[in-house]
Amino acid sequence: MATSCPYCNAALKDDSPRFCASCGRPLGTPPPASVASAAVTTPDDAPAPAAAGGEEVLFEGRPAVLRGIGALLLAIITLGIAALVFWVRSLGKHYKITTQRVVIEHGVLSKRMEQIDLYRVLDYVVERPLGQRMLGTGNIVLEAADKTTPEVRIDGVKTDVLALYEKLRAATEAEKRRRGVRVLDMEH
Repeated sequence: MATSCPYCNAALKDDSPRFCASCGRPLGTPPPASVASAAVTTPDDAPAPAAAGGEEVLFEGRPAVLRGIGALLLAIITLGIAALVFWVRSLGKHYKITTQRVVIEHGVLSKRMEQIDLYRVLDYVVERPLGQRMLGTGNIVLEAADKTTPEVRIDGVKTDVLALYEKLRAATEAEKRRRGVRVLDMEH
């Protein structure tokens, strides 16, 4: 009897399970040779594996509900009513930053998706005002060579924005090299 799943290499808890508790696949039939040879174990804290095109998620999430000290004070003064408004507002935005693009989804009921490929990014600005630094949030502004979206704001993310900026900058340069894109600075 195998002690690990042939598809995902997860440890099996029962003596003769019919399905893998980790990936949910049936265990009665052996996996195809390509799947069995591709199974690799990774530690829990490892980044998500890259997709078929080499795309890896750098950050995924929503803006913080309370982005700065001003929002926190307003929530306290209004006895939480402002916090409820800020919470609904944060539900209306979702960021997904990968090694190839930035996707921003707007809206709670009606959705609008905005996407910028990283090879189009020309410049970055990291904003960390005092109120946001105190609550561990920050903003990243991307200037892009895109007619429809010349500026992309990633506001109020609760993460280490400097580390995210460094990852994003490295991914942008790698994507430009991969596509053979060169940027020429021309002054008027």
